[in-house]
Amino acid sequence: MADDYLVRIGKLIRDARQHRGWTQSQLAEALGTSQSAVNRIERGNQNISLEMIARIGEALDSEIVSLGYAGPMHLRVVGGRRLSGSIDVKTSKNACVALLCASLLNKGRTVLRRVARIEEVYRLLEVLNSIGVRTRWVNDGKDLEIVPPAELDMGSMDAEAARRTRSIIMFLGPLLHRMDHFKLPYAGGCDLGTRTIEPHMIALRRFGLDITATEGIYHAVVEPSAGPDRPIVLTERGDTVTENALLAAARHDGVSVIRNASSNYMVQDLCFFLEALGVRVDGIGTTTLTVHGVPNIDVDVDYSPSEDPVEAMSLLAAAVVTGSELTIRRVPIEFLEIELAVLEEMGLDHDRTGEYEADNGRTRLVDLTVRPSKLEAPIDKIHPMPFPGLNIDNVPFFAAIAAVAQGQTLIHDWVYDNRAIYLTDLNRLGGRLQLLDPHRVLVEGPTRWRAAEMMCPPALRPAVVVLLAMMAAEGTSVLRNVYVINRGYEDLAERLNSIGAQIEIFRDI
Repeated sequence: MADDYLVRIGKLIRDARQHRGWTQSQLAEALGTSQSAVNRIERGNQNISLEMIARIGEALDSEIVSLGYAGPMHLRVVGGRRLSGSIDVKTSKNACVALLCASLLNKGRTVLRRVARIEEVYRLLEVLNSIGVRTRWVNDGKDLEIVPPAELDMGSMDAEAARRTRSIIMFLGPLLHRMDHFKLPYAGGCDLGTRTIEPHMIALRRFGLDITATEGIYHAVVEPSAGPDRPIVLTERGDTVTENALLAAARHDGVSVIRNASSNYMVQDLCFFLEALGVRVDGIGTTTLTVHGVPNIDVDVDYSPSEDPVEAMSLLAAAVVTGSELTIRRVPIEFLEIELAVLEEMGLDHDRTGEYEADNGRTRLVDLTVRPSKLEAPIDKIHPMPFPGLNIDNVPFFAAIAAVAQGQTLIHDWVYDNRAIYLTDLNRLGGRLQLLDPHRVLVEGPTRWRAAEMMCPPALRPAVVVLLAMMAAEGTSVLRNVYVINRGYEDLAERLNSIGAQIEIFRDI
């Protein structure tokens, strides 16, 4: 029996390593061991301690065995079922993590309503708690209360939790107002190729932040008297770059102008939150933001982040791929209009209600009903653009949608180095996707999906796309190691089951 467990653990480790794109030698180097030892572990021929399993999981950013965590590891999907009924869109993951970072600006009590209870949020809470911030779930676990200490204990930071989230990079903006030097671990998150922090640094240097990177740590030194004497021009219109610049500008004693800013949904939510803190932000929804900073912020604030347009797109894609009629409620329509326009041209049958306000009083919502449709491949390629273009995170869902449409669809995911490659995992389920280069995939439809057992891709949106295809495939599929899905979605399997899916959560060990 013990030998059988070793073989199963070895297979999980091998699959996780291969999905990371690592050789046995690369994993051995990360663990400080030999390639032959890794080979024995993967073949189930070597005893392995729980400590070593945890180290391997950290190195591969993949849960091999859950230690002290009762959440799911794998999903067993009985496909070929139609969805029906209605489902609400939950609050934005990307807005929630930005607001958690922004809470460091405030000396008072912050309450965030209906916070997404996802792994990305849990990792940030672990980091915040480790440096002295008190957090607790209130109102039957629906809302989150955050109370900062007078002084942050940066020396006690939970480095392991910090390395498992790229959102930690957004600590730079608020922390530069609280101390003249500090350290942060390198940011982690999805495996989407090389992503430099230089655009962040170009913006934050103007506020006196200087960083050197050594041995997995960012060493930050701040010149408190510094501040931008002319507009800050961002070298990329990125969401987190814009958010970091906003966080730095919020407590700068003066007016900061940020140009080439992202106007995406999570940036707008952050701007609305800053206004609740007393910071005036002009130009919300445009590419030029003017921030009137407040050096000392000490208020009790209550804020409701808006709904997640990417989750709305996930649910929409689930209905399309399974040929279902489904009503998706509380859809932030401003951030899904381009996607719907493309789908209309492909032949999507849908309607929507009139608009109403989100709980933040600013974001426009609708209820959207999608019906089974005979789709045709779009004439033009599918490619993302900064808002108000097609959302970067929604591009992968078009791979599954294109797979059920008649004809060929070219998808050009130019932003990330690896993500298009992960979309070809759909071929394991009967898809016909041809990788033209690391950024372009040609999708041939329609597809006769078939069940399969496979490892979860190490990137959030492609992982969900694979799950949706499994829901459409007749038979029983298994998706292993779904931690990456839990980083961005709250109770996704249970919620899909509530509208007709059949997904079982299970663990090997």
